Amino acid sequence: MRYLVATLTLALCCGTAGAQSLDAARAGTLKTVQGTVTVTNAQGARPVHPGDPVAEADKLVTGTNGAASVVMRDGTTLVLGPSSQLDITSFAFNGTTQKGNMLLSLLRGSLRMVTGLVGKGNPDAVKITTPTSVIGVLGTDIIVRAKGGKP
Repeated sequence: MRYLVATLTLALCCGTAGAQSLDAARAGTLKTVQGTVTVTNAQGARPVHPGDPVAEADKLVTGTNGAASVVMRDGTTLVLGPSSQLDITSFAFNGTTQKGNMLLSLLRGSLRMVTGLVGKGNPDAVKITTPTSVIGVLGTDIIVRAKGGKP
């Protein structure tokens, strides 16, 4: 009986740790997807659908008819317009302390961002780069456009 209890306890701990690990790897979730939208990472490119996860180091690309919105784990909302390319360069968020950081690279296209807990608690921890600039977020709702690159 002790062996069974110990085995079940170990299985529950491993399952919980695995779920927490998956949550930590998930930077956000795609809420809406219109037209052609893909995510590219070390595993390759894949078409995406609402509810799919996005992670640090993912590259979101929208086609000429594409658009997408993502809600990050801290509540930040990202809305990508057509012919856009956004790299989630880094993202960290601790749900307990509500601290973290976010670095996004908009290589082309348009991005609207409504900051979540990271930006509201520490605006200096949120940065957006474009091919020609670095933007620090001081407000809670911004729109960025970047020209360059081919769609």
